[in-house]
Amino acid sequence: MSTMASLFKKKTVDDVIKEQTKELRGTQRQITRDRAALEKQEKQMEMEIKKMAKSGNREACKILAKQLVQLRKQKNRTYAVSSKVTSMSTQTKVMNSQMKMAGAMSATAKTMQTVNKKMDPQKTLKTMQDFQRENMKMGMTEDMINDTLDEIFDESGDEEESQDIVNQVLDEIGIEISGKMVRAPAAGKSTPTASPKRKTQISDDEIERQLRALGVD
Repeated sequence: MSTMASLFKKKTVDDVIKEQTKELRGTQRQITRDRAALEKQEKQMEMEIKKMAKSGNREACKILAKQLVQLRKQKNRTYAVSSKVTSMSTQTKVMNSQMKMAGAMSATAKTMQTVNKKMDPQKTLKTMQDFQRENMKMGMTEDMINDTLDEIFDESGDEEESQDIVNQVLDEIGIEISGKMVRAPAAGKSTPTASPKRKTQISDDEIERQLRALGVD
């Protein structure tokens, strides 16, 4: 990005905070350098006071002592300023975090408002009730189908189905045979005009002849 474009670019909150943090770090470094210079000057002044004391120059010692007191006060003020700068940097970071959190909460609130506006509570409740009702119907239908299938498979096995067909065919043949043999005396029974001691039996040839007449081989 060119310098001209950066001049017209609108600064964001993050940009402002970064600039402030950079300035505070620069201020902190300058305070540290100033303190080091004061400490160096303090040592030199202490040496000078000792030198004046050895030479017996009391007036010079008093003047230098007052200057030393002022210098030490100035040095102590650098610690207070440094502490204040550190506190400002910390507060700036905390404010940045709080602003980001507030922005996230604001965006979430707007999203929730949009969803609540589009969501009709009555319609949503009806949809849930409809789903529950249809789900119950589907479950009942599934149970009925399963019960019916179980009954079909239980009652219509291959072996049982074959036996039913055989019994049906035999019943039909038996009915037809009975119809054809109404006048024929049954085995072991006597005719009305026959003597009690006389028994009429149907021969095997007669039975075969009647079966052939019915189309049964």
